[in-house]
Amino acid sequence: MSLTGQLNNVLGKTQRLIELCETLQEENDLLRLENQSLTVAVDTSKVKMADLEEKLRALKLARSLEQIAVAKDGANEKALDIKQKISEFVREIDKCIVLLKK
Repeated sequence: MSLTGQLNNVLGKTQRLIELCETLQEENDLLRLENQSLTVAVDTSKVKMADLEEKLRALKLARSLEQIAVAKDGANEKALDIKQKISEFVREIDKCIVLLKK
């Protein structure tokens, strides 16, 4: 094989390597974007999960207080006040969630 042929062969292989490198770079960029979006999704899910856990705790507390109120008729007013306060807390939490989502 002549020197010109070898040089053309090397140039052809170099061009294919450059094209492959560009393709891999594009794929890498896409994977980075996907990774970022998945990270955001995981973070959002963690926030939602924490909010739901907080609501669940408030609901369990409200239900336990409701059971106490049913068991003790004389404490109905106090339980009602507590339930109203818990409802206010839940509304405040909901407002905070809405603000966090913006």
